[in-house]
Amino acid sequence: MNPILSSSRARIAVAIAIVYATSLTITHIVHADTPKTAAQYSADPAAMLEAYRHVEAASVSDAIEQVFHEKRYMSHHMQSIFPAKFAGTALTVKLVKQENHDADALTGMLKAIDSGGPGSVYVMQVEDGADIAGMGGLMGTAMFARGFAGAVIDGGVRDLPQLKKIGFPVYSTGPVPSTSVGHYRFGGMNVPVDCDGVKVSANDIIVADQDGVVVVPREHAAEILVLAQKLDNSEHSMYPFIEKFHSIEEAVKQFGRI
Repeated sequence: MNPILSSSRARIAVAIAIVYATSLTITHIVHADTPKTAAQYSADPAAMLEAYRHVEAASVSDAIEQVFHEKRYMSHHMQSIFPAKFAGTALTVKLVKQENHDADALTGMLKAIDSGGPGSVYVMQVEDGADIAGMGGLMGTAMFARGFAGAVIDGGVRDLPQLKKIGFPVYSTGPVPSTSVGHYRFGGMNVPVDCDGVKVSANDIIVADQDGVVVVPREHAAEILVLAQKLDNSEHSMYPFIEKFHSIEEAVKQFGRI
């Protein structure tokens, strides 16, 4: 066979293979990145929650502010015990400050944990609890075993070595060695709570990453998600534009976001 012809056929075969592989890749990407509407997310809560796991807390916060003109994010006082990103549905618990010798004073808190499951976020209000550990290693291990996405404690946290060992993410006002036993009483599960100044109701969507914690009212979760995704996409498109043209002013003019 003519070696030139053979070489030409080989190049053509490689080119066809590359085009075919590229078309498959593009098809996959388009399918994966096809945005859903708010109505579609409302009809598919599992898909909505999964999408929230991939959107940035800052974009969710901005979306809420644009739509409702209100603050739904927690302050810098709420810090994660290690860098983390999660989203899930709120399971709320309230602890009321009350000195007691009742062995069952906190039983409801434990029952609340055992009622949760995959995707739950344990959200606890510890009344005047900056120096009280609202949870520790035992509770965190139980949440981890049950598939909780994470915990947000308006109070302290302890047993950090165990929580870090199992990789269970917790936001709190800081580490403390104290206990709530004998000082607090269970005040209710899935009741509205005030967590660092933000009202949280059962089944609200909690979005947390290294920028902080945002609370999305469940009834508006789909609407907020769609807008947050648009804000995310816009900002992520600006990074390469700024790197290429060396101008944030031009990027803001082009994409309308800062």
